[in-house]
Amino acid sequence: MNRNLFSFLTLIIFSMQVHAQQSLWGGQEITSPRIHEDNSVTFSVHAPNAGEVKLSGEWMPAEGWTPGTVAMEKNEKGVWSFTTEPLEPELYTYFFLIDGFRTTDPANPFIVRDVASVMNILIVGGQHADLYKVNQVPHGSVTRRWYNSPTLDKDRRITIYTPPGYESNTEKYPVLYLLHGAGGDEEAWITLGRTAQIMDNLIAQGKAKPMIVVMPNGNVSQSAAPGEGIRGFYKPQFMVPNTMDGNYEASFPDIMKFVEDNYRVKAEKANRAIAGLSMGGFHALHISRYYPNTFDYIGLFSAAILPNQNVSHEVYRDIDGTLKQQMENGYELYWIGMGKTDFLYDSGVQYREKLDNLGMEYVYRESEGGHVWRNWRVYLSEFVPLLFN
Repeated sequence: MNRNLFSFLTLIIFSMQVHAQQSLWGGQEITSPRIHEDNSVTFSVHAPNAGEVKLSGEWMPAEGWTPGTVAMEKNEKGVWSFTTEPLEPELYTYFFLIDGFRTTDPANPFIVRDVASVMNILIVGGQHADLYKVNQVPHGSVTRRWYNSPTLDKDRRITIYTPPGYESNTEKYPVLYLLHGAGGDEEAWITLGRTAQIMDNLIAQGKAKPMIVVMPNGNVSQSAAPGEGIRGFYKPQFMVPNTMDGNYEASFPDIMKFVEDNYRVKAEKANRAIAGLSMGGFHALHISRYYPNTFDYIGLFSAAILPNQNVSHEVYRDIDGTLKQQMENGYELYWIGMGKTDFLYDSGVQYREKLDNLGMEYVYRESEGGHVWRNWRVYLSEFVPLLFN
C-alpha cells in the first residue's frame, strides 16, 4: 500500500476513535444512582463551583404541582451527594437543581420525556416494580408504524406491541387499544408506562392472555410525536389543538382498520379492549359509547370525563343515550381507576353516579396518590389480566 495512503487512513481511524471515546475523558468517574441492599438510594453529581445543589425525586411529597426537593451535601472533591431512606419498590423519576438550574444526572444515561420535561429514571425492584424490569422471559416486539387516516387526511405514526411468538406462528390475537393523556403521544405508554415490560412479564407469568397492544397518537393535529414527524424538532406542549374536540373519536375507525388489515387479530367485539389515562380515558369513554357495539372491555384510568361545554361535535351528543345503548348491547368489563388525591376525583364521582343511575355495572379501583404514572402503570398491570377471559 502507498505509504502516504496508509498514513492518511491511519489518521482517519485514529480521529474516529478519539471522537468516539471523547465522552470518556474529563471529569470524575461517578456512579449515580446507587441502589443499596436496603433499597435506599445514593445520588451524586460533580459540581465543584456550585453554591447549592438540590435533588428532586418522584418519591418526595409534592407541593401542589411542584415536585419536592432536598439539599445535597458537598465533599472536598466537589461531589454533591444525598442518600434517601429505603424506598418502596417502584419506577421513579428524578432530576437535579444546580444553583436553581434544572438538569438531568450526567452519570445516568437513562431518561424519559413527559411532555417537555426530561428526567432520569431508576427502578427500585420488588413486588409490582419487578413487572417494569426486563426479566428472563420471552419478549414481544415493539414497532413504530405509519398508517393513513382518510378521516384526518394524513399519514400518522403509531406504536404497536406484538406478543412473544407473534412472528413465528399463525395465530390470531385479541387487541388492546391503549391511549395516552394530554401532552403525551405514541411514545408515552411504551416509555413512561413500561407497557412492553409489563406485557412480557404478565404473559410469562400466565396472568395475561397474549395480545396485541396498539398505542396511537391521540393528538389529531400531529402526524407523530415531536421530533418523529414531518414538523421535525419542536417543543412539546401539554395541550395541542383539536385534542378533545371529537375528531380523534370520529377518526378512530381508521386506526382499527389499519390494525385489522395488517395484523393477525380476532376482529370482533369480544376480542377488543380500549383503555386510556386522563385525556386517553376521556377518549376511551367516548369512543366506546359512540361505537357502542365495538368493545367488550373498557378501562378508564384517572379519566377526564365530560366534554367542554363549547364543543358541539356529534360525538358528544346524547351521552346518556349512547351509554344506555352500550349497556344494552352488553360488555364484559367496565373498569375505572382513580387516585384519592387526583384533581379529577370529583368528576369521577359524578360520572360513577351517572352510571349508577343508568344501572350500568362497573368495577371501581381507588388507589393512593394522584394524577401520576405511578398509578397508571399499576392500573394497566391490574386491568390487563382481566381481559379476554
